[in-house]
Amino acid sequence: MAGIRISGLASGLPPNLVDQVIEAERMPVKTMQENKSKIEDKVKLVTDLETKVAEINKSLGVIVGAKGFVDKKFMSGFPDIIEGTLDPEIAEAGEWNIEVLQLAGKPSVVTNGFPDKDKTTMGVGYIKFETETGPKEVYINEDNSTLDKIAESINNAEIGIRAVVVNDRSDKEDSYRLEIAGLKTGDDHSVEFPIVYMLDGHRDFQFVGENKAQNAKFKLDGHEFETESNVIKDLIPGVNIDLKQAKPGQPIRLNISENFEIISEKLKSFVDSYNAALGFIQGQNKLSPDAKGNQRLGPLGGDSMLRMTESRMRQIIQDVQQTDSQFRRIIELGVEFNRNGTLNFNQDKFKKLVSNDPQQVVKFLRGNLIDQGFIPAMKKKLGTIIDPQVGTVSARKKSYQDRVSQMDKRIEQKEKSLEKREDQLRRQFAKMEESMSKIQSQGAAAQATLIGGGG
Repeated sequence: MAGIRISGLASGLPPNLVDQVIEAERMPVKTMQENKSKIEDKVKLVTDLETKVAEINKSLGVIVGAKGFVDKKFMSGFPDIIEGTLDPEIAEAGEWNIEVLQLAGKPSVVTNGFPDKDKTTMGVGYIKFETETGPKEVYINEDNSTLDKIAESINNAEIGIRAVVVNDRSDKEDSYRLEIAGLKTGDDHSVEFPIVYMLDGHRDFQFVGENKAQNAKFKLDGHEFETESNVIKDLIPGVNIDLKQAKPGQPIRLNISENFEIISEKLKSFVDSYNAALGFIQGQNKLSPDAKGNQRLGPLGGDSMLRMTESRMRQIIQDVQQTDSQFRRIIELGVEFNRNGTLNFNQDKFKKLVSNDPQQVVKFLRGNLIDQGFIPAMKKKLGTIIDPQVGTVSARKKSYQDRVSQMDKRIEQKEKSLEKREDQLRRQFAKMEESMSKIQSQGAAAQATLIGGGG
């Protein structure tokens, strides 16, 4: 009787049979995962398009404001005499003449000279100041009676007075002096520096020079005014004027005008962002070879969402704008379509138009800031593309994201089902192996009995 041959397991089946079965049954899951990956790629592409369209919207918002162009520049006939900074949202174009008669000054005194700043002592006592907030006293003892220590004591007192030791080389022997000054300019912030009350010092300590607090004086268009600071903040709306030096008899012309260079660059940024979005759409609808050499459109190629987006973007460039401006279309300002369907921007043409009559350009671009004008119309059209609620691109993105979520749920359900299926198969396989093992054992025992009886 031929013996029972055992190969591997008792059943003779491959040891990874269950794994092979589960792997075969997981093929639909792999297909779903591959499809999900493709949809996720589309989500990324749609998000990229959404971002590019949003950049168009962003670039439009910085070109004009409620009062016109938001970019202006300040020019001074003599910047070494008068400088200025402006808030472009507030400042308005215009010209002014200012003559600086006198700069505002802080109250200050300077002491006599000393041979050093940290050895010679001035004795003990106090220094009394009459300030705008009343009398202030700084006490000096033996441990803080050098120039350095006196300056430190005054500064630490925080009484609106600043002290500094100056090395004045005009006196080679006694070159160190103490200067004490108020913190603010203008005669409303005057300080009186009385005699110093000091005893038993190595040297006398006294004030030998004093400057009174004074207001700045200037003429605006021939009329004289005073101010407590050399920085004038409320003379011209939106402008801080910095008086640098007094020049009586020399009026300085100040000018505020639109900064045509920056305005032009901002409109160019709009054109660039517009072309970036349009170029993205064209790239998706363009045939190109895939990994196998076959000509295919991009992942979003042929999508109706792309056609609607492109149509709306082109429409606004061609639309007539009903405004009070002499201009009707953006192409009149140098923004035109070229042969490949993107925009060109003739900056020289735009600069010439805006320099000749900036208000006409502002009226066309700004309109009424609600529903008339190129920028409001473009923003409204872009809203139909990327608005979270009704935008075509945003709606397509949400549709893809919903599909990904649904596929995740189906994959999760299938994986749970496969886990149960795998557990069931392993139990069945184990029982089968157990049964086969018993049969083989019984067969071996019977064979042994037969062989023994025959002997």
